[in-house]
Amino acid sequence: MTDSPIRVGVIGVGSMGQHHARVYNELSDADLVGIHDVDTAQAEEIAEQYGTDVWPIDELISKVDAVSIAVPTQYHHDIAKKCLERDVAVLLEKPLVADPERGEKLVELAAERDLPLQVGHIERFNPAVETLAEIVPQLDIVAIEARRLGPDPGREIKDSVVADLMIHDLDVVLSLVDSDIESVQSSGTAEGSYATSTIGFVDGTVASLTASRKTQQKIRELAVTTEDRLIKVDYLDQSVEIHRQSAPEYITDDGDIRYRHESIIERPVVDNVEPLKNELRSFLETVRTEDEPVVTGAEGLDVLRWINEIDEQAFEEDQAFEEDQ
Repeated sequence: MTDSPIRVGVIGVGSMGQHHARVYNELSDADLVGIHDVDTAQAEEIAEQYGTDVWPIDELISKVDAVSIAVPTQYHHDIAKKCLERDVAVLLEKPLVADPERGEKLVELAAERDLPLQVGHIERFNPAVETLAEIVPQLDIVAIEARRLGPDPGREIKDSVVADLMIHDLDVVLSLVDSDIESVQSSGTAEGSYATSTIGFVDGTVASLTASRKTQQKIRELAVTTEDRLIKVDYLDQSVEIHRQSAPEYITDDGDIRYRHESIIERPVVDNVEPLKNELRSFLETVRTEDEPVVTGAEGLDVLRWINEIDEQAFEEDQAFEEDQ
């Protein structure tokens, strides 16, 4: 491929897809050829905002080298299949698909056509997570704890909190732990709006994930406990703290004995960049170089399978209760 900008399109310009259009419009390596959405009025508004055109889906596919697909999950497979069959590289918003069996076929098709199929697990491109990923390989992980909490966003979300929110943290955890999952124990409540899961790995690592749409404070945190330090990541602030050499100490103050615990805290420099911009830059580079995406279709499929297992465990009691009514 030449060094000229890559011709890109966006299929689905709702709450997430419109940001794909915005970022492509900002990137010098991309030529935003057009967009498509079943909501014509929405598509025309976004197209005017970012100086591009609205096309029927088949015409758009015929004009581009790569697409972002940000439509509801049930349409992922059919649209991505159509793009891959016409030699168009695909960035598919998470989750990969609704049905893992169809996901397998999609991954196989991308391999047969020798085309990038990248899954939009955006937190992998959060600068704080990228910094963490550079640190972790030198350490022995004992446990990981992730909390992705917040209030109800005020819009209809058909997916449970597991498929909508926890999926981000599971993807990050699987990228950090070099071991297979051995066990999963999950529970949920609040009609699919609160869930927690404990995941055991073959190498002994344990991960604890909590996701909520019932918590009146937005929290996006990850903590990695290793043999000699604690690494804390704040997704929202894009910050990393490394706590080490923690030492307890008793001190005397006006005759009273008091206890304190001190540790050395390191704060690596993190380049604060919009994760979506990092993600789309990476996708374009993958298309240009024909390298493997940072988040492959196979990885997206693995995450999907485990998220389905967690979801089923977390809310099977709720489903059973509803069936009994």
